[in-house]
Amino acid sequence: MTNVITEVSKYLMLIIMVIYTFFNFIAIGVRTEKRKKSLCAKQLFMVFLLLTLGYLIIILRKEDYTIAIFFAVQFVFYLAYYRLFIRFYKRASRLIISNSILLFGFGVMFLTRLDYTRAITQFSIGAAAFVVSMLIPVIIKKLPVLAKWAWLYAIVGIGLLAVVWRLGSTTYGAQLTLSLGPVAIQPSELVKISFVFFSASMFAKSRSFKQVFLTAIVAAVHVLILVASTDLGSGLVYFVSFLFMIFVATHKPGFFAAGIGAGAAAAVGAYAVFDHVRIRVKMWLDPFSDYENKGYQLAQSMFAISSGGWFGLGLCKGYPNSIPLARNDFIFSAIIEELGIIFACCLLLIYLGFLIQLFRVSTRIDGMFYQIIGVGLASMIGIQVFLHVGGVTRMIPSTGITLPLVSYGGSSVLSTMITIGVIQGLNIISDGMTAKQRAGAQEKELEAEAGGELIEQ
Repeated sequence: MTNVITEVSKYLMLIIMVIYTFFNFIAIGVRTEKRKKSLCAKQLFMVFLLLTLGYLIIILRKEDYTIAIFFAVQFVFYLAYYRLFIRFYKRASRLIISNSILLFGFGVMFLTRLDYTRAITQFSIGAAAFVVSMLIPVIIKKLPVLAKWAWLYAIVGIGLLAVVWRLGSTTYGAQLTLSLGPVAIQPSELVKISFVFFSASMFAKSRSFKQVFLTAIVAAVHVLILVASTDLGSGLVYFVSFLFMIFVATHKPGFFAAGIGAGAAAAVGAYAVFDHVRIRVKMWLDPFSDYENKGYQLAQSMFAISSGGWFGLGLCKGYPNSIPLARNDFIFSAIIEELGIIFACCLLLIYLGFLIQLFRVSTRIDGMFYQIIGVGLASMIGIQVFLHVGGVTRMIPSTGITLPLVSYGGSSVLSTMITIGVIQGLNIISDGMTAKQRAGAQEKELEAEAGGELIEQ
């Protein structure tokens, strides 16, 4: 009976995911507030339905009924978060909230299937991150002075990265974490935000060649420290996001092209200097040349994707734990194995819609500082998704980057939720500006009508 329920639920979850994805793109183009609220309410209902089906299967397969309590706590928390956020911030994007809940909720659900203990840890950290994200819009809205702290952002960011470089713990060949008693944090995830704020502050002051050059030098220091720590994946995220920011600030393709050239040269240099880069490239080209050792992880990822097919084997019916680091670096291939390629494509489309929303906020808001923050933070999330998916599907060499909000990792979840809080703050400011513009236009129309009536009299 459990096998029948698992098989049926597999298709039901896929149908729910397809409908949610369809509504996601419909909601992006909807202009009326009433229609948008209705669509987001339906999306939230589908999120809870998807999670309910997923946890039902996990409970039946694992025969651990404490998981039901865990899900009930999540259900209450997500609903409370949604209601409180839209109550405190009338102009907040409901679509961004529902997408955040879907991605994080699905990630915790899948982690429960992989490692229940780590799923509890992930939810605990994520719940705190969600609460923090509710405070961020107030800070963004009330503190325009944030644009004046460029060198503070640079000093804090470079300082934290340097501390990790000298004192950090080495994980899988890279110095990534700082241990503070029982807690381990990955500062590079949080420095992403200060890095974007630094770049935005500098470009908001001036876009002269001298200012661009100075900003690029400081940005390069961030990246070089990450390279020295052999955290090349994070270095790539920083570098590419900076190219997006510099293009938006200057509108000069020459700077972007020069950045691409410098990046290509740096990639060749990294291949020549770092042994683990050469190994990753070699395994990317042929993971079966050293299947038992260096190529094992990528080969197992390929096996999982091929065995999943279009519709997947069903939740809890695959062997995702045969992939090393399936809960973080290779979670996307584990999702394909059990839920299928179509489901995974829907997940990517949800990320795409999510990113479109984030980029739209940055294009609607006035002020170079706010625009570059929006573009920089949105591009960082987009680059992470591309690097993760490209690495596990063998489109590009593996970079060890996690899938935002889905993969296991407290620092990554906290960083992403702060990013979402900042974007929500920008959206609230943008909508406030739009509302004032609409009110001003209406006043002008009334004045024009009144003037016309006086002329007629």
